[in-house]
Amino acid sequence: MAVFATADAPLRARTVCEAMDVEIAPNNINNVRLKLKRLAERGILVETEQGLFTQPRP
Repeated sequence: MAVFATADAPLRARTVCEAMDVEIAPNNINNVRLKLKRLAERGILVETEQGLFTQPRP
């Protein structure tokens, strides 16, 4: 969540992996994408466009 708090624009799963120092591999990117989608379903994040995630702004 700290990655999204400091971001000024929506982020892709690959960018989140880079920010968290996770190895850039297709499996890791897909796993992060699935986790971000779950957070979006719960209302913690918002998917502004397909594959772009951000925190909801008041």
